[in-house]
Amino acid sequence: MKETIYDYEDLLKMLDSLLREPTQFWDTFYSDRERGVPFFANFPDENLVSYFEKSLFIPGKVLELGCGPGRNAIYFAEKGCTVDAVDLSQESLKWAEERANEKSVSVNFINENIFELDIAEGTYDIVYDSGCLHHIAPHRRMSYIDLVKKALKPNGFFAITCFVQGGEFGGADISDWEVYRLRSLKGGLGYTDEKLRSIFKDFKEIEIRKMKEIKQPNEVFGVPDLLTALFQKY
Repeated sequence: MKETIYDYEDLLKMLDSLLREPTQFWDTFYSDRERGVPFFANFPDENLVSYFEKSLFIPGKVLELGCGPGRNAIYFAEKGCTVDAVDLSQESLKWAEERANEKSVSVNFINENIFELDIAEGTYDIVYDSGCLHHIAPHRRMSYIDLVKKALKPNGFFAITCFVQGGEFGGADISDWEVYRLRSLKGGLGYTDEKLRSIFKDFKEIEIRKMKEIKQPNEVFGVPDLLTALFQKY
């Protein structure tokens, strides 16, 4: 009998199979636009707005990972950026396209798993993630870091918004080992300053802080129990 030889990619796919299949879940999640989800607001993250206000960000080429219904991608486009925004949910991108058309801005929405993206090295000035990392399983974390490194130009910026550990909106306080024992991310993993600092140790840290709460109605999105961070590629 011929022995089957497995490689690293086979191992990743095997570990993927232990967890929830994401595409159907997210299509169902975004198909009900009336559900009371704070992140469905059509306004940009307050930390993203602050990066432009502080002139840390200037118009350039942007990659957004897990863009959902497009609120941050649209803001980048409004600021004069060229934007590629990726999500694996067709339902979320359908909604994002509608929002972009309403605001008369152009965004290149891409229906793809971020780990299957074909991008040239050093393409982007900014990589932005609002709510993607905390749904990434531990075994895919290194692939995520490699993707960000590959995508960014030298001195490019990487910004992230994620669940704080034990937060109101999510942020499971479980170990990487428990993810596989439970076969679940428990709705999204929680992070701390120290965890983000450790994961992105190969980047220059610009800022790590809690997201500011923004009272609504407002044209900026901000809720407590989210962690925001800004890093720069060396």
